[in-house]
Formats: sequence, C-alpha cells, structure tokens
Amino acid sequence: MQVPKAERVVGNLLLAASLLTIFALILIIATLVYESLFFFSKVSVFEFLFGLEWTVLFLDKKFGVIPLVAGTFLTSAVAMLLASSIGLGSAIYLSEYASPRIRAVVKPLLEILAGIPTVVYGYFAIYTITPLLKSTIFPDIGFYNALSAGIAMGVMIIPTVASLSEDALYAVPETIKHAAYSLGARKIQVVFRIVVPAALSGIVASFILGLARAVGETMIVAIAAGFRPVLTLNPLEAIQTMTAFIAQVATGEAPHGTVEYQSIFAVGLYLFVIVMVLNLIGNYVVRRWGVRIA
Repeated sequence: MQVPKAERVVGNLLLAASLLTIFALILIIATLVYESLFFFSKVSVFEFLFGLEWTVLFLDKKFGVIPLVAGTFLTSAVAMLLASSIGLGSAIYLSEYASPRIRAVVKPLLEILAGIPTVVYGYFAIYTITPLLKSTIFPDIGFYNALSAGIAMGVMIIPTVASLSEDALYAVPETIKHAAYSLGARKIQVVFRIVVPAALSGIVASFILGLARAVGETMIVAIAAGFRPVLTLNPLEAIQTMTAFIAQVATGEAPHGTVEYQSIFAVGLYLFVIVMVLNLIGNYVVRRWGVRIA
C-alpha cells in the first residue's frame, strides 16, 4: 500500500525534529567534554573531584568542587523538604478529598507557581523570606543564605511534585479502593494504607524529578544564596552552588580562555551528569510503576 505524499512529508518533518533534538544534545555534550579536557589538562581530576576548597577566582587557586556540590545539595535538600511535604499533601487532597468545583479552582492556582520567573523567586527570597525568618526564628541569619534560597526553590517545585504525585494517585485502580471500602475501611485508611502505598513508586519518581529540577536551578541561588564557596552544612550561611558559580564566571568574572573560565565547563559537565542520573532514575521508576499498576 502506497503511503500518501502528505503523510510522508509529515513523517519526515517529525523525524527531522527528533534528529534535531538528538543533535542538540550531542552538541551540548561534545562542547562540555571538549572544553573540560582543556581544564583537566591543567588541573588534576582527583583534585577537582575530591578537593575541599574552591578558590578559582582568588590568587591562591584551588579547584576542589566539593564545596559547590555541597552547596547545591544543601539548598536542594531544603527545597525538597518543603516541596515533598506540601506537594504530596496537595496531591492527596486534590485526588481524594477535593470536590470537582474546588479542584477546578485550586489546581490551576497551584500550577501558576510553575509559570513564575525564577528571578522573581530569587528576589522574593531575599526581600521577603529572609527578613521574615530573621524577625521570627533565626535572628542571626545572613542576608544571603541557603535556607531562604531553598525555601523559594521548594515553592517553585511544588507544582512538579504535586502534579506527578496526583497522576500516580489517580492511576491506582478504583477496584482496589472499592475492595477496601467493602471490607469496612474508612476514607483515611483507604487513602494512607491503600492508595498512597500503591502509588508510592510514582510519588518517589516525582520527588526524584523535583530534586533534579532543584539541582539545576540557577537564578534563585545566584540571587539569594550568595557567592561564598565554602564547605558547610549550616543553611543560615551564605554558600555557592554549581549553577551560581557558572552564572558568576559566565558574566565576566574571568577572562575567556583562562583556566578560571574553563572551570565552568568542568562544573557544567559534572552538573550535567548529576542531573542526567537523577532523571534516568526518575524515568526508570516511572516506567516500573506504570507496568506494576497496569
């Protein structure tokens, strides 16, 4: 059977779009690897991966990336503590308790958070969250700190966690719920002992993908967390994340072609690997969950 010409044209256009996406990904990876090789020709890989000091822009240059990694995961941990609790709670309410009328209002409002520019979240963190924390709970908190940046990121990630978790909860077959009700279970027992455990893999996947979103965030941490590359677990102090360092150097803090400038490609490659691994884990969990629920 001969395929109509119009269908062949559309098929070729879709194929070209897919190949363009793959080509763009290959080009990004090639650029990061190529530039990183120049960096690692001057800096030891061991020092980069395991060094405890990052003073690339100082006279006494040290290239241990661990402080940047620690700052990245410190802000991401704060964000996920907030986003996972509120996001999951919102998903449970919308999928199991909310009436259609309330859901039609609350869900779009929740998703508006995902459309707010991240630069707005950054200034919201330093001009609203930090003063509020300073006047109520942490009087010694600095103007730039990991806690405020993490809270702002958590608010930004809530729609991601809530949406994916809600999809997972909706995918639980109604027959399982009806079976529990037929045995005399109450609503809260069905939700927390049947529905949530059955959707647990999808919920975990939403957390992983939310974490990947937090790790790759730039503007919020660049504005609110500061540019202090120190190894600390105190969220009240100023820190620097991997993305914030890339933004700092890329805007002119180091001359092009120097080892300082090339360090952003090494950090970018490291960050790319971290985010890729998190996304692969999340996608794997989603696929396994989908098969199990089906």
